[in-house]
Amino acid sequence: MAHLLAADATGPISHASSGQLTLAALAGIAVVVLAISAFKLHPFLGLILGSAALAAVAQVPGKAAVDSFTTGFGKTAGSVGLLVALGAMIGQLLADSGGGNAIVDKLVGGVKAAALPWMMALVAAIIGLPMFFEIGVVLLIPIVLSVARRTKQPVLLIGIPALAGLSVLHGFVPPHPGPVAAIEAVHANTGRTLLFGIIAAIPTLIVAGPLLGRLVARLVPVEAPAALAADGSVRDTGSGAHDGGEHDGAKNDTTPTRRPSFGAAITCILLPVALMLISAIAEIAGMKKGTALSVIEFLGNPPVALFISTMVAMILLGKGAGLSIAKTNGIMSAGLPAVAGIILIVAAGGGFKTLLVDAGVGNVIKDWADGSNFSPLLLAWLVAVGIRLATGSATVATITAAGIVAPMVAHLDANQLSLVVLAIGAGSLFFSHVNDAGFWLVKEYFGLSVVQTLKSWSLMETVISVVGFACVWILHLIV
Repeated sequence: MAHLLAADATGPISHASSGQLTLAALAGIAVVVLAISAFKLHPFLGLILGSAALAAVAQVPGKAAVDSFTTGFGKTAGSVGLLVALGAMIGQLLADSGGGNAIVDKLVGGVKAAALPWMMALVAAIIGLPMFFEIGVVLLIPIVLSVARRTKQPVLLIGIPALAGLSVLHGFVPPHPGPVAAIEAVHANTGRTLLFGIIAAIPTLIVAGPLLGRLVARLVPVEAPAALAADGSVRDTGSGAHDGGEHDGAKNDTTPTRRPSFGAAITCILLPVALMLISAIAEIAGMKKGTALSVIEFLGNPPVALFISTMVAMILLGKGAGLSIAKTNGIMSAGLPAVAGIILIVAAGGGFKTLLVDAGVGNVIKDWADGSNFSPLLLAWLVAVGIRLATGSATVATITAAGIVAPMVAHLDANQLSLVVLAIGAGSLFFSHVNDAGFWLVKEYFGLSVVQTLKSWSLMETVISVVGFACVWILHLIV
């Protein structure tokens, strides 16, 4: 932050013209896109190469470019990495202790066939709160296939609501890495973003989940593959990726001896959300400053809320599954390698964003936007859509778009800044296709062809993006 303040005080670190800075930004983004899409480089490396191209075209001195990138990298890793790591530990323990299955069995068991898509969307949304997309898919899809086979329902009638629940939470709600990185970039309030994100997520999930699922089930009438159907027992999980990450299951020596209760599992999931929401509501309601408000704000601080939830999960899920502290630690530790790549991508995106701002690119965009009637919300969504289509990565799209639009939204109030974050999140989910690892994950799990995946998963992601942005726009008109 000190570096950024210094940059603001002394001016941009590049003296290039507005046209050259615009060209530099385009060159940097183009290099990121080509590196990831054409040359199949890891997004972490692609973002570093894109930053180098940006600095070269903008004629930023080498040392200044490195300082700017590393400052942004470190700041983002410090703020986002902590949340990602804690969320991964909770998610891993929830999956491997059997807590996730306890939630599914409680909510889905005994539900009538007509209500199954709605209940599966609710289950996915609840489980998706602390879990990253790939872990949620690994946990839920075998259960989706099993439910579809048991009830003789079209698999995508059940599967689309589950995928929508996971994807909506991934794009709209902290502590997922994309929204957290965007919050950091535009200096939005986490509690407000969480509150507005949940409000926007509910209608988006209804439309893109149970309602769209009916259409998709007719467009792609496939049966559930038997090989991956869950038997309801506690099991090791496989691997998958929404942005290229991997998930390793628990080792044999951490097998639970019993399953945690539904109440224990749901408490661990909802506790951090409740703490952050209480803090946001207290702020919005104008609660008087004092000891009570200070305590509420402290407990509602995202790292604190997630840390408290992690410790509670060790007791309720670890002990609830009959695991020793050592075995519980082993399960939670297994969740960290899976998100190392995500942390590096987000941090590198933070470095790229900071270099964009320090070079003066943000001021160019801000000056252009100030001279036009283009809505910051629409611009944020469109930029995220473009990067998502090019790179296939929702996380890369979110952090890059946030860096580009951050200077032009600095004057907005707290509510509007949170809506900018959600507009970016909506854009980052637009039309997943063959350059997105999530596309192939869904294709293989459901046994679909490429065309069938485009007509189901890709259509669902597009509906989430468009409906989500519409909800954000309506909130913009209200607040």
